[in-house]
Formats: sequence, C-alpha cells, structure tokens
Amino acid sequence: MADQQKIDMFIMTNQKYFPEEKMVYLKDKLRTLDDEKFSLVSTMEFKDPTTLLLISIFVGGLGIDRFMLGDTGMGVLKLLTGGCCGVLAIIDWFTISKKAKETNFNKLMTLI
Repeated sequence: MADQQKIDMFIMTNQKYFPEEKMVYLKDKLRTLDDEKFSLVSTMEFKDPTTLLLISIFVGGLGIDRFMLGDTGMGVLKLLTGGCCGVLAIIDWFTISKKAKETNFNKLMTLI
C-alpha cells in the first residue's frame, strides 16, 4: 500500500485537476494501491482546467477545447457551426473547467 505521505503529496500537487467533491473518494482509492500502481498513477498527465478555459475563451468557437478533452463529436459540431453561432462557445466558458476535472477523474479511475 502507498504510504500516507506520498498520498498527501499527490493530492496537494494535483488537487486542481479533480472535482473537489470527489477528493475524499480519491484519497481512499489511493490508499488501497500498491507501490507499483501508485508510481504509475503519479506519472500520469492531466488536462489543466485553467488552460482549457483559456483555450475555450480564445478559440472555443473552433471546437479545439472539446477536441482536447476527447469529445470529438462536439468538437466537430462546434468547428462546423462556429460554436453553434457562439452559443455553445459561451456555454463552454462556464462548464469546460468542470468537464476537464471530470475527464481527469474518470481517466484516473480507469487506471485504478
């Protein structure tokens, strides 16, 4: 099992990448990991919600933010329609950070 100090360090370093309400669950899951699996988790790269928000603000109408999240269908829709005339682009300004955190959390849970 991973020791508590390593878990706390991982949480402190990566807490901005995950939904706040799921941090307790994440901590519990990390406690059950063996050292090999924990070192694999520690090397994972996550999507930065702040970076995705900036991309969404500046080029969100092209769907680049959605492509980065792996949401290809919505990315193509936004690309072909100019963000549905800007409506989807504006909605994404308010929701893209949460979507990035959820994507990171789901990616981590599939590995664990």
